[in-house]
Amino acid sequence: MTREVRLAPIGEHNLEPLLSVAVAETEPDEVMPPVEAPAGWSQARRDAFREFYRANFGGLAGPTGNLMYAIVQDGDVVGMIRLGRRAEPGTLETGMWLGKSTRGQGIGLIALRLLLAEAIEAGACRVVAETRSDNLPALNLLRRCGAVFCEDGAAIRAEIRLGVDEAPAGAW
Repeated sequence: MTREVRLAPIGEHNLEPLLSVAVAETEPDEVMPPVEAPAGWSQARRDAFREFYRANFGGLAGPTGNLMYAIVQDGDVVGMIRLGRRAEPGTLETGMWLGKSTRGQGIGLIALRLLLAEAIEAGACRVVAETRSDNLPALNLLRRCGAVFCEDGAAIRAEIRLGVDEAPAGAW
């Protein structure tokens, strides 16, 4: 069965579906920065989730320097993937999360490949990701996209070169 996977910039139109999948299929610390709030998906955490994602609506040129996409599979929001500015010229950072029911189905690989095309379009020459040595699904996904790894204890930095020799003048 062929599945359609696409990326849709996160905005008010898909923020609530994104929150719904986060609440149903993730833990808060998997999908947002830590906040002072009761454990689990309390109302305070749901509000903080909305605030966090709204703060990133400005994209790469916005104040946070993040461009966030909903990962949409067959019309349903199933997770999030992002590009973020880095201090290194021509370098963007990525991170993603998927709801538990869609993990292990190849959706993350498709989403990352789509995101790498967006990074090239944005003028990047490399995309980096940071993860842990015990996050085998993320490491395997990054490896399948050509990442080179640098270990520092349990921390792993992955770098994917995009085939562009150097960043354009004025890139980030």
